[in-house]
Amino acid sequence: MPQGASPKREREYQKLERKFKKEGRYQGREEEVASRIVNKQRAESGETEKYHHKPVRRAASRRKSRSARHSHRRSSARSRSTS
Repeated sequence: MPQGASPKREREYQKLERKFKKEGRYQGREEEVASRIVNKQRAESGETEKYHHKPVRRAASRRKSRSARHSHRRSSARSRSTS
């Protein structure tokens, strides 16, 4: 954890690390993943001075592209069935 982190974030980091070890997730990288998660949360809430991170909204664009692919498949399947 960075030295400027609040006690709340430190507890959150330790909780995530313990959770990952207990579940067997991210074997050997529990500390790294937990710190990345907490640092991302700190940046999004404006707790860091150097970087002002805005959350990336990927889900909507993925959904849109997925639906576009499915509609393309449907239209091509219809054209095959009518031929």
